[in-house]
Amino acid sequence: MSVANLSITFFLQMAVILATCRLIGWLGQKYLKQPQVVCEMIAGVLLGPSLFGLLAPEAQKFVFTPENRGVLYVGAQFGVGLYMFLVGLGFRTDHFKANVHKAASVSLAGMFVPFLVAIAVTPWLMTVPGLFTEKATRFDATLFMGAAIAITAFPMLARIIHERGLSHTALGTLSLSAGAIDDAAAWCVLAVVLASFGAGAGVAYVTIIGGVIFAALMILVMPHILAPLARWAEREAATGKQLNPTIFGLVMIAFMLAAFTADVIGLHAVFGGFLLGCVMPRGVLAEQVKAKLEAVTVIVLLPMFFTYSGLNTQLTLVADPYLLLIAMAILACSIFGKFFACWAAARLSGQDNRTALGVGALMNARGLMELIIINIGLQAGVIGPALFSMLVLMAIVTTLMASPIFEWVYGREARKTGELGALEAGH
Repeated sequence: MSVANLSITFFLQMAVILATCRLIGWLGQKYLKQPQVVCEMIAGVLLGPSLFGLLAPEAQKFVFTPENRGVLYVGAQFGVGLYMFLVGLGFRTDHFKANVHKAASVSLAGMFVPFLVAIAVTPWLMTVPGLFTEKATRFDATLFMGAAIAITAFPMLARIIHERGLSHTALGTLSLSAGAIDDAAAWCVLAVVLASFGAGAGVAYVTIIGGVIFAALMILVMPHILAPLARWAEREAATGKQLNPTIFGLVMIAFMLAAFTADVIGLHAVFGGFLLGCVMPRGVLAEQVKAKLEAVTVIVLLPMFFTYSGLNTQLTLVADPYLLLIAMAILACSIFGKFFACWAAARLSGQDNRTALGVGALMNARGLMELIIINIGLQAGVIGPALFSMLVLMAIVTTLMASPIFEWVYGREARKTGELGALEAGH
């Protein structure tokens, strides 16, 4: 396919993606009371072989040509990285410092229990042909399943918190803090798995050690580098001017370099974007950058990732009764390993039962980060298409659960007391 044809196909793809996400989003929010981000995740699966490819295979192949997958992938990664940068801009570091011990206990439970579950179920899963590849050892499979169950939908959790009006509450910050720790640890575990698949032990060392050094430099050095830009933006705003294009360009260069560095050391671009957003000086600069980026990132770029993952998902693969039983067992184990573990840890850290259940409901969502980690597992040859589809199903169900369970255990009472007056503002 020529470059010109790739361009034409890309615009058609984007039109279909955006139209589908808006339609499913409207239906989901109106009738199911689900956040837009959850609806977009479902829309991505519907555009893949699970529905569109099943009902109209020729039309699906015409719209989503194999030759154009690479373009869609790059756009997807760019969108996810920018979205995590926006999440970082809204992250309350003061709440994180106040809740770091509580967040650590919730995060530890949310990692320890899922890995115990993985140790228990992986031997059974390995007896089923096609779930794991022949190259995967029991050690590799156990680590991968542990990471897949332990992962939290960090970007999706952040968006649910934002849409529910929880961004500046202790509950929202505790959940985000614990989710960030969980996901960073899960990526380190994934690096060990990739290292054992022939990438070399250096991959694990680079990811873990490099990640610590990278985070330290971002936290300790980057704020001093960005401070002059913040002062420049404040001077411009004082004279009534909008954000200077040069300032915005320099911030975007910093984002690209942060995402590149995180990708190189094996942590994924999303963490580079998130860290940069966290250390950005608060005030005029952060507010103006967010205003410029938010709409195009959330509405245009992020749906590309959900669609790319949906193209790799074939839910028809789990139609066999035995495979469906396995999928349900994975779902049950995942809910136990995350929801109940995080609820118990939050209770032990001193939270009341309502807040602890809210934390458990939010931490149980897998969504976006699950899709990222299982895409890597599929591409690296750790898992097969059937297990990939089972884990996509688990990600969808646990993420769908988050909003209604949170509303049931936390939202109604919060509105009565006026604690979350803006709870419905994001719908």
